[in-house]
Amino acid sequence: MPISQRRGILASSIAIAAALAVAGAPAAHAAKKPTIKVSGGQTQPVFSYKDAVREYVEVQSSVDSDHDGKKDLIRVDIIRPKESNAGLKVPVIMDESPYYDNLGRGNESERKQYDANGNPAKFPLFYDNYFVPRGYAVLEVDMDGTTKSDGCPTSGGASDVLGGKAVIDWLNGRAKAFDAQGKQVKAFWTTGRTAMIGKSYDGTLANAVAATGVQGLETIVPISAISSWYDYSRMNGTIWFKGEEDGLAQVVDTDPPAKCAAVQQQLAAGQDDATGDYNAFWNERDYRTGPVADASRVHASVFAVQGLNDLNVKPNHFSTWWAALAERGVPRKVWLSQYGHVDPFDFRRDVWVDTLHQWFDHWLWNIGNDVMKQPRVDLETGPDTWVTQSDWPAPTALNLSLRPQADGTLGLEPAKTGSGTYTDTRQTEADVVTDPTTAKPYRLAYVTPPLKWGVRVSGTPTVSLKVKLDKPTANLGALLVDYGTDTRVNYLGAGSGVKTLTTEDCHGESTATDDACYKKVVTDTVTSDVNVVTRGFLDAQNRTSLSHPSPLAPGRYYSVKWGTLPQDYEFKAGHRLALVLTGTDGDLMDDDATGAAVTVDLAGSKVTLPVVLSGTPSAPTFSAEQSWRGPTHVVLPRQPRLFY
Repeated sequence: MPISQRRGILASSIAIAAALAVAGAPAAHAAKKPTIKVSGGQTQPVFSYKDAVREYVEVQSSVDSDHDGKKDLIRVDIIRPKESNAGLKVPVIMDESPYYDNLGRGNESERKQYDANGNPAKFPLFYDNYFVPRGYAVLEVDMDGTTKSDGCPTSGGASDVLGGKAVIDWLNGRAKAFDAQGKQVKAFWTTGRTAMIGKSYDGTLANAVAATGVQGLETIVPISAISSWYDYSRMNGTIWFKGEEDGLAQVVDTDPPAKCAAVQQQLAAGQDDATGDYNAFWNERDYRTGPVADASRVHASVFAVQGLNDLNVKPNHFSTWWAALAERGVPRKVWLSQYGHVDPFDFRRDVWVDTLHQWFDHWLWNIGNDVMKQPRVDLETGPDTWVTQSDWPAPTALNLSLRPQADGTLGLEPAKTGSGTYTDTRQTEADVVTDPTTAKPYRLAYVTPPLKWGVRVSGTPTVSLKVKLDKPTANLGALLVDYGTDTRVNYLGAGSGVKTLTTEDCHGESTATDDACYKKVVTDTVTSDVNVVTRGFLDAQNRTSLSHPSPLAPGRYYSVKWGTLPQDYEFKAGHRLALVLTGTDGDLMDDDATGAAVTVDLAGSKVTLPVVLSGTPSAPTFSAEQSWRGPTHVVLPRQPRLFY
């Protein structure tokens, strides 16, 4: 039975059951039973935040990640309306995180605070302040091995995932939990219907738990979330981050170092920084087709958010996950921004809070609203400019191939002859894109004449090259570049595209310990003559397999093909579109350059773009070529790398 049909039956059953429960009860009892208030299709803030129940339990997981002979206990901090002690059963919004006692949560790095009895007194972020008064419980869960939970963190491994799953199981009567006195307790106050939400690692856990297929998890809201840890640390055999898995585990683990030293050593060995190849270690951390989590098991609806210029959790995490969900027929929605690693609460706050409210009301309280009738995609096309469309990539996108020419241009027709050679050395992106019409030993640049019409790229460009090397392998890089002056989101800047102000606004109710007010954030823009639109890399010996490298015979030509990071971006009329071929990216990669000479046969090479053409239904046309050199001095800041 299709998911959409099953959901319809389930929603109807819940509505009928709720009606019968009210209709069949004695009149006096029905009048006393607390209930939510709905007005204008939304739950209303009728429950006291100040008087809410604040408590914690420890849920017994199915794993023993620290190998102490006992199943790990997962700390769950709970805030819920006091009326849930008097018969009101509420759904759950859950943020599972490894960051509650180290890096903190949100733009202001909030941490949990506790009262004298050890109960939670301050919950980071606004979810509790806003949603508890509207009839929700909010759970902030310490990921296995972090803060007050037992165990050791495994950087996306099975124990990270199964700890969160155990909490969903407890909420639905399938797992044990204990209170502060060690007494077993049940989640009598909940409907069991649960949402998981979070940014970065938190959203990654939401993806992973959903991909176990656990029952009771009705929806997830992953923000800048990983779907495969290999693609977080690697790209097609090239290495983005060395020491990633053990290093991140050390960051989030605040216990004495000796406790999890052995586990961290296993992480260091398993990630295999020497090769960058895909192995069993990475397969365990693959939530698309892995043994622990597999996208084919997802039945929860998904509201994803992704920065298309996020160079930490890169947009291929979203695009591959989105495609897998589409194949499964999962109900889904997405916001795609031009920022880096930024939460929508910090770039579109009021709209975000309202949309999230509608989403949770629909999927957790079964309230009729139009959130699923709205266009599936909200897309930022420029600073603070948003449009909607029915799906992503743009349904009207068509593949268009552009081909490098011997004269340094990029055109529609294949080159008849010619080749170019560069050396795989470590260079910054600024060096690579500067002065594109001048020969440089570390790159090849091919640039179109000025575009007569705008050309929008929507999807994942692919690069196909015919190359020969003088060594067994090389890091092959391709950058898609926009040469043209424009004001853009400053995604490479210190705030990844946003600036934090000193003034605040509030969303929800407050106490003296936990207020609902946060600093306002505005878009940071930059006016520049050049923009790196997207990039992609390949270790040539991984051209046919990520697990089994195949070195190249020096002096022999090979055909190689790989995808860049996905993007949605318009090259405006009058701008020039460029393909820049290079080696090791000094801004983004921890990999070592090979020093190999890379020769590209132009006749066998192209870049294929999924394009939506504006102003013309056919292929792009170019204005008459004029003498042009391009920017001779480019400054590109390095996007800050934020774990959270």
